[in-house]
Amino acid sequence: MKRILAAILLAIYGGAIHAVDEITLQALFKDKAIFIIDGSRRVLSTGETSKEGVRLIATDTAAEEAQVEMDGKREIVKLGIVMSGFQPAKQASITLWAGSGGHFYADGSINGLAVRFLVDTGATIVALSGDEAARLGIDYRKKGRPGYANTASGVVRSYSLKLDKVEVGSITLYNVDAGIIEGAFPREPLLGMSFLGQLDMRREGERMELTQR
Repeated sequence: MKRILAAILLAIYGGAIHAVDEITLQALFKDKAIFIIDGSRRVLSTGETSKEGVRLIATDTAAEEAQVEMDGKREIVKLGIVMSGFQPAKQASITLWAGSGGHFYADGSINGLAVRFLVDTGATIVALSGDEAARLGIDYRKKGRPGYANTASGVVRSYSLKLDKVEVGSITLYNVDAGIIEGAFPREPLLGMSFLGQLDMRREGERMELTQR
């Protein structure tokens, strides 16, 4: 009986066991992508897994790329590019050095637009001022969930939302929790734990190393 069951399971899932030879990103939409995987057309929404075991993690229509995962390994697939074999993505990392006052700053981007972050391990999420969000074209009043935040100026209106894409050096994360605080505070976007908590962090004196898991 066990042998029969094993044979049935192998027949059903056998196609997902072998390694994928070729992946092509044929079309790209928000939270959905069309792939050609080993000659078969697959339409995947974010979080879905193909019969071959390829899972769609996120899409980026501006950069014309999709992030996929198979066997726990993640890779970026560019629109129209044929990827032969599925090679594990190298661990992206960046080294930061403390500036004046012992603070760490990092050049990066939010939704493809350049920003300079202040690394803040005490901040629960990535935090931006309303002025900075407006500069980045983030319609936080429409897309965000309203609330309140305590600042040096008192209690002010805030909005919770997800940032489509946050980059620091070669590290890229998608759908990052963030808070928008009305006004001009904080002056620099705070790189909080909704981003940092997904990385391996190592600090030695004035040196901090961030590595993508």
